[in-house]
Amino acid sequence: MSEADIQKVAKMIRLARKVVALTGAGISVESGIPDFRSPGGLWTRYDPTIYGTFEGFVNDPSRFWSMAIELHPLLENAQPNPAHLALSELERMGKCDAVITQNIDDLHQAAGSSEVLELHGTYRSGTCVNCSTRHEYDEMRQSGWYGEVPSCKNCGGTIKPDVVLFGEPLNASVLNRAIAHASTCDLMLVIGCGLEVFPAASLPTYARRNNAMIVFFNITSTSFDEIADVIVLGKAGEVMPEVVEAYRSLCKVAEN
Repeated sequence: MSEADIQKVAKMIRLARKVVALTGAGISVESGIPDFRSPGGLWTRYDPTIYGTFEGFVNDPSRFWSMAIELHPLLENAQPNPAHLALSELERMGKCDAVITQNIDDLHQAAGSSEVLELHGTYRSGTCVNCSTRHEYDEMRQSGWYGEVPSCKNCGGTIKPDVVLFGEPLNASVLNRAIAHASTCDLMLVIGCGLEVFPAASLPTYARRNNAMIVFFNITSTSFDEIADVIVLGKAGEVMPEVVEAYRSLCKVAEN
């Protein structure tokens, strides 16, 4: 991370008409939620072809919910970090039209962002696989948790959390809105994304087709780095507040 890069990104934000953020697991690692794919992550200890597929859930939902013994406390206790708060602040300043996220942790909403598109769903609600009744988080806790399978308040059927499992299609409405934002922005901030999971990984290419500027914020390089106009290496929770502060300073100078 360099001061020159921070200033360059701040100027890009100031000039942009529509800014969209795309966030991945890297932004939430700093809130205590490990990247599922990283060493020691969830998928290194639970075979995703068994525990993480829609077919596996239907065949034996108890396996998924047994994994929740480990996962849910992490999600429940996590708090937004400075990177989440920085994006919320950009929205309040009129410089972030939408946050598109691969995360299921609800931290962008907790930070105050209002237009959040959750490509992979959320752990905060669930739906009965039999009658499609939607259940809020507290309702699922009351009907079963930590190794037990929550049951529907209406028909007694199995509740599936509203997260997108492997082999399950993304919500078409959410994906289409995400594509629309990516295709009409003139600046995309890609934060904490390894860009390994599609279709989320394709969203920067939609932005590029619209001749948008693209900034990557990551701690390591990605296979998509060649399409970025600026690459800022560093922790999102450290870098994003600096970008927002630099943008705020530019605005103050312009006012004087």
